[in-house]
Amino acid sequence: SEVSVSWRPSAEFAGNVYRGEGILPASPRDVWHCIKPVAGGPRTQWDQNVKDFEVIEAISDTVSVCRTTTPSAFMRIISPREFVDVVVMKQYEDGTMLSAATHVEHPLCPPRPNFVRGFNYPCGCFCIPLPGEPERTQLLSFFQTDLGGYLPQTVVDSFFPASIAGFYSNLTKAVKALKA
Repeated sequence: SEVSVSWRPSAEFAGNVYRGEGILPASPRDVWHCIKPVAGGPRTQWDQNVKDFEVIEAISDTVSVCRTTTPSAFMRIISPREFVDVVVMKQYEDGTMLSAATHVEHPLCPPRPNFVRGFNYPCGCFCIPLPGEPERTQLLSFFQTDLGGYLPQTVVDSFFPASIAGFYSNLTKAVKALKA
């Protein structure tokens, strides 16, 4: 599948907001199954940027506080990170499914040694049904992440576009594997 990645300066912090958009060869339900932010979900299996995902506190069926850890990346220039976010999930009448998140401090989730604490500013993914095409889904994603630590902005700017393209490529493989 093809993906377009664009970015502009963030209004939230000194980095960029990145936008990814692509059409995936699967139903919205299958795409959502692969990206839904739940403990024990398949995302840790296919997303190279998610090592672990845990729910720290379930506030309701659709709102939770979660910790995501990432492996080292970019030839180990980027150390392992952890992110603590409040996450909301929603389904709209047209079948669109949304996962949105932003960073939060939580008493049950202090920073851990061996991880750099990163911060997700408002971000999310939309699984959008395509009318008349039940086995294809538009995925629109927004990321604005402060990786924390002492990374030069040039490293961050080099990492994110390729990382987002890899996200879409690996997600496409994961949804195809569901059908197999």
